[in-house]
Amino acid sequence: MAKTITLRLNDESYKIFTSAARAENRSLANLIETAALERIHEQQFVDDYEMAEILANEDLLGRLRQGSQEARSAKGCFVE
Repeated sequence: MAKTITLRLNDESYKIFTSAARAENRSLANLIETAALERIHEQQFVDDYEMAEILANEDLLGRLRQGSQEARSAKGCFVE
């Protein structure tokens, strides 16, 4: 079921959003929802090219393994 939220925008941001929505012939709500979801997906996942680069970088993989082992053994601390 769809939920309603309230979003406070300053005048300049509102003009930018409404202009972009009109240009794409979409509602303001649809534009904001789509943009927010795209941003979240971009941050959460890597594409195939990025993953191939990560897997080819032995130094990075070694540091990731070490960090993972340290996290499992509760070595170190989080910095705020």
